Amino acid sequence: MADGKMEKNGVIFTSQSHLPIPAFDPPQKPKKNKYALACSFLACMTSILLGYDIGVMSGAIIYIQKDLKITDVQKEVVMGIFSLYSLIGSALAGRISDRFGRRLTIVFAGAIFFVGALLMGLATNYAFLMIGRFVAGIGVGYALMIAPVYTAEVAPTSCRGFLLSFPEVFINIGILLGYVSNLAFSKLPTNLGWRFMLGVGTIPSLFLATVIIFMPESPRWLVMQGRLAEAKRVLDKTSESLDESKLRLIDIKEAAGIPENCDDDVVSVPKQNRGDGVWRELLLHPTPAVRHIILCGVGVHFFQQASGIDSVVLYSPEIFQRAGIQNDTHKLLATMAVGFVKLCFTLVSTFLLDKIGRRPLLLTSAAGCAFCLTGLAIGLTYIGNSDERLVWAVALCMASILCYVSVFALGMGPITWVYSSEIFPLKLRAQGCAMGIASNRVTSSVISMTFISLSNAITIGGAFFLYAGVAAIAWVFFYTLYPETQGKTLEEMETYFGTFFKWRSTMMALEEKKLESKGLIHVENSSIGPT
Repeated sequence: MADGKMEKNGVIFTSQSHLPIPAFDPPQKPKKNKYALACSFLACMTSILLGYDIGVMSGAIIYIQKDLKITDVQKEVVMGIFSLYSLIGSALAGRISDRFGRRLTIVFAGAIFFVGALLMGLATNYAFLMIGRFVAGIGVGYALMIAPVYTAEVAPTSCRGFLLSFPEVFINIGILLGYVSNLAFSKLPTNLGWRFMLGVGTIPSLFLATVIIFMPESPRWLVMQGRLAEAKRVLDKTSESLDESKLRLIDIKEAAGIPENCDDDVVSVPKQNRGDGVWRELLLHPTPAVRHIILCGVGVHFFQQASGIDSVVLYSPEIFQRAGIQNDTHKLLATMAVGFVKLCFTLVSTFLLDKIGRRPLLLTSAAGCAFCLTGLAIGLTYIGNSDERLVWAVALCMASILCYVSVFALGMGPITWVYSSEIFPLKLRAQGCAMGIASNRVTSSVISMTFISLSNAITIGGAFFLYAGVAAIAWVFFYTLYPETQGKTLEEMETYFGTFFKWRSTMMALEEKKLESKGLIHVENSSIGPT
């Protein structure tokens, strides 16, 4: 064609478009930015604190119960109350991170957990132990909220999923370290072993509080404060090219209400774009898009915990005992296997998130969890109703637990943090993520504090049948309401939400509009219906 256009199947390609020829112009695989990787790595290491506490308490509680002579109800409380305490930290961290910055909030998290771990290690009675868990829980709440937010705001779009999966990776590293600590100190006298198990948590928290001081501040937070020159320097370091850095800065400035042509080093940012009125926009007068985002952000955290993962991780020794393993060392070794498998599959997930996408992994994971929990429930039910040792049922329980943590780690584990961290608009991100964490921690505490009572009321097999049903509901929820976020910038994310069950039609229309605006396609008299 004379004007450089070519028509194919009703779609017009302009001369501006460039189609790679595989033999001469193979697509280049984007390289992950090492500086952004290092920043995300350090920030997400704070998640080790939560993982370590979960892992170490699963074994330490055996010796705490023997030493302090606590009841089953007190055991449930000391295990599950930690999640409620961390909820307080998450609620505080949103506002503090907007005022003092993401980096300092991470430092606070490490310092507070250090004090809490020290108090737990020195505890002489149940009340003293609960004080230590309260302080440590506040620190973990800070870390849970701020690490994904910081990572989302530093990461380039092409590898955001990979970097945002780091919190779940480090949670699982912490869980495994907690299991190792249980085994390492299990041979000490009962009154010393559990104190060493809990007190060792001071080491990673002190390291983190010291190292994170040297990290850069989030570029999006800097723009919200009007510090454009500093934000530009951080974006130049964390982007894959200078062109991408410029585009990211333009998008962030637009989201913060700063004119695109403003190039001053420091500017005044309108108060309404600096975090004022956030809760009003989130809860009192949300737009349809924000309402949809809240539903998805809070929902993914709720179903992650409601499907029973903390019951399996925290009470693994108890579950293995019900399955027929009586020796304490053997129970701890089996629990270590759970932690190891969970970590391995979390690592696999980190490399699939930006290749396969969020939705396929999330849906596969939810379906797999429902199937594996059903298998575990069947095995435990047969064991509970038999006077003989059923080898096949024990094997089914072991296989079901390992498969469950595998499929959970493949999707519902890491994607919860990835998805909820990237969908909220800039102004609402810190508080929005805090709402998701609140849902996570409340659900976790309810599950953790009721598992033994629930097992006694409806049998342990019945408890896992219940969790399997929740996982099945989660699959339906994810399938109907969750748009794919892979490859979308944080600033354009809001446009894909707001139509709830009709998000597929919205996404198709937006993608077509984007291609038209770039001059790549032109479709006449097109109509888009629901998919």
